[in-house]
This record gives sequence, C-alpha cells and structure tokens, in this order.
Amino acid sequence: MIIKQPDDRSGDLLILQSLLDHPKADAATRKRITEEIRNIKAGLRGEEEAAYEMQVQYGQSKNWMIIHDLRIEHEGLVAQIDHLLINRVLEFWVCESKHFSEGIAINEHGEFSAFYRSKPSGVPSPIAQNLRHILVLKRLVTSGVVNLPTRLGMTLKPDYRSLVLVSKRARISRPATPVDGLECVIKNDQLMQTIDKRMDEANPLTFLSRVLASDTIEVLAREVAALHKPLSMDWHAKFGLPSPQSSSMSERAQVQQAVKASVSELIENSTETELDLKTSIEGSPRKERKKLVCDFCEDAVSYSVAKFCWFNKPRFGGKIYCMDCQKQVEKQLEQ
Repeated sequence: MIIKQPDDRSGDLLILQSLLDHPKADAATRKRITEEIRNIKAGLRGEEEAAYEMQVQYGQSKNWMIIHDLRIEHEGLVAQIDHLLINRVLEFWVCESKHFSEGIAINEHGEFSAFYRSKPSGVPSPIAQNLRHILVLKRLVTSGVVNLPTRLGMTLKPDYRSLVLVSKRARISRPATPVDGLECVIKNDQLMQTIDKRMDEANPLTFLSRVLASDTIEVLAREVAALHKPLSMDWHAKFGLPSPQSSSMSERAQVQQAVKASVSELIENSTETELDLKTSIEGSPRKERKKLVCDFCEDAVSYSVAKFCWFNKPRFGGKIYCMDCQKQVEKQLEQ
C-alpha cells in the first residue's frame, strides 16, 4: 500500500532552468546550475524506477506500507530517505536509490566510483549514507513521536534493514575481496528476491510472534509519513544570485521612504485646525474648533480620537481618522 508519494520537484527544475538566463550568472555559475539540474533529474529517474518496482510488487499489498521521499529532522540531524518499506513483522526497509546510468565500481576498501562519459570519479558511499539515515530514523522513532505497537504490555521495536538500489541497467563492479555491507547494494529488479530471501532465512517462531495486523502497520506508517518535513530550497541564494524577492523588498523600502517623506511634508504644512488644537492644548487663546470628522469616511469623531491622531502625526500625516480608518491607513503605510 502506498502511504506517501514522492514530492513534486518540477518547481525546482523550473527555477534552476530560469537561473541559467539570470543576468548575474557567469559561465562558472551556469555550469554549477547545469550540474545541479542533471543530478536532480538523475536522482528522479533512479527513484522512479525503484518506485515502479515497489508498486508492482507491493503496491496493492496490505502486508507492506510504502513511503516515498521521506525527509525527517531530529535533534539537528536530517535524513532524506528515498523509500521506506514497513511490513507486518515491523521490519523497516530503508532504501537509498542511485541512478548511476553508466554503472559504479567498488574497491576492496568499500570506496565507490561512478562513471560519467566513461570517466570514473569518486562518490560518497551510499552504504554509509543510508546507515546515517537509519540512525536518524531510529532515534526519531524511539523518541516517542510515533506510537509503536505493543504486545503483552511490551513495546515492539522495529528491525531496520538497509538497501542501496541501483538502476537495473547500470553495471556494478564488485571487488574480489568480500566487503562488509556490500550485499545490500542491489539492482532495482532484485528487490523482491532480496526481501524474500531475508524472510526465508528468518526464524519461523520469531517471525510469527511479531506478525501484526495490517491496520496496525498502516496507522504506524501514516504516523511516520506525517513526520515528513519538505525542504524549501532558496536556489538564488545557493548560487549567489539576487532573487526577485530581494529586488521587490528594495522597491518596497523605497516606497516606504517616499511615504515617510510625504508625511514629513504634511507635518510641516500643518492646517489651521491643527494649529488651533495645539494652542488649545497649551492653554493659549484659540479660534472656535471646527467640526471634527474622519478625513477618509467623513464620519464624526470625538475630540479624544482627533487628539490621538494629531499627537501621532508621523503615523497619520496630521490628518484625523476614525478608529476603523486608522487601521486601514496603518496597513497601507506598512505595505
């Protein structure tokens, strides 16, 4: 059963594509942007291929819950899990998808190299990467943010399994010397075979004692999926390019300065009514006050409301506003 589909990355690709034409982007920056686009597209192809295999094998099964593209945070740590499969014996199969269209090579030290245009280049170990993801997931799950199932008053703990899924068309060159953990690197079309083998090797008594109801696993999977925190990337900032938002902020600041200048001019050119009010406050002789009305809606206002407006000339430009219109004027000045 599919619990969560992958997040849509089309928006990121559109922004990156537009940055290639950014007036501030030099040749080196455009090269980095092009590489970013290529990496995202390659990653999506790998994830889509793996997701298709999971859909075929387990998509309609109530014994398996599938979460695609799960990003979690815990105590300052972040894990981006490509695929998480949860079954009824509480096994968490954490899968890292890698496209590697031209294949990968692994030496006797467990070091990975990927090929691009037939040239090898070192890449981080996806095995180590996935183990870090499992560590963050394990800490988050055991922190109490999800309700783990219980049996006979005992809380059941998940059994975490790691898989690195490579494109079924990619070449995997393995070392002659056995390397710990290398057995988890498989092709996408070997997923079901690998999991079935693990099930066959499990102790039948232990296996049966951990079988949970489908509804229980589904509830747990939905709680885990709810922990997803999608990443909002500021691509302009990443490549050191000014964004339209920063430009609009600058324009807004200029408008605010112009409004302040206009308000200052209004204050300097105070009306006769304001002068009369000022002299009345200071106790000097004054003319008879004119009728006090809101400058905007023309409703009558009390003397205390008018005095408040004049005592706050920088906010209201020396004009009188009723209490409702004061709020509207302040909103306009803030924009």
